[in-house]
Amino acid sequence: MLLAGKRAWVTGGSRGIGRADALALARQGADVLITDILLESDTSAADAEKDLKLSKMAKDQGFVYTEATVREIQAMGRRAMALKVDVTDEAQVAAALARAEKDWGGIDILVNNAAILDHVGTVEAQTPAMWERVLKVNLGGAFLCSRAVMPGMKKRGWGRIVNMASVAGTMGGFGQASYSASKAGMIGLTRTLALEGARKGVTCNAIVPGIIMTEAYKAYDPAMVERMVGRIPCKKAGEPEDVANAIVFLCSDWARYLTGVALPVTGGIELFTF
Repeated sequence: MLLAGKRAWVTGGSRGIGRADALALARQGADVLITDILLESDTSAADAEKDLKLSKMAKDQGFVYTEATVREIQAMGRRAMALKVDVTDEAQVAAALARAEKDWGGIDILVNNAAILDHVGTVEAQTPAMWERVLKVNLGGAFLCSRAVMPGMKKRGWGRIVNMASVAGTMGGFGQASYSASKAGMIGLTRTLALEGARKGVTCNAIVPGIIMTEAYKAYDPAMVERMVGRIPCKKAGEPEDVANAIVFLCSDWARYLTGVALPVTGGIELFTF
């Protein structure tokens, strides 16, 4: 129980890596707040959701497990709750934190996982409006959530923030200018937060996932999957649990002297292979 008594907040936790993160944190003793724009019981269709291709696919195909994950965590004997939150909305972010403070007394761990990858195309084909949307969700959302929890963490003298970057941010991604820029920005944000929290017991690190077998991965064209996996030295994609296990480590006291790190969980995809 590396995280017994800790209170965690995972954004974008309806499926994939976010869901795995929430379950892994709970298994190690944490209570978990899961936020997402998608909840199974929510039948509304907000304009923002309709504009997001992966979110629409998840809803249409039943890949939304926000409340189901809460029930799994509660079955472990942990506290858990699910809230619908758009991380680009400062008021919604503040309301989610206020709920955690009212019910649990605060948040000790923040995993900034919420992100979109719906704007694919060469630079000349990308639109300014969608460019801004991607940066607002992926980078701006992490900023707003981190900004919200940092004062409480500093006051208590203990905190962990983990930001989800990507190899697209360290290696670039063809047709992914906005996504790659947002994920590169996450590493810069991580190191700044690490500096600002260091003397108050707050660490901030980034995870840099490679090719991970999420629901979105399974929807890719098989030929594209084969090409991507062919670049990985170990010749296989990672599991969401591989990312989640790294997050548990970074949030534990075993990693108390690690901050400002961008940790690759990639199977070595960034290595030179031939």
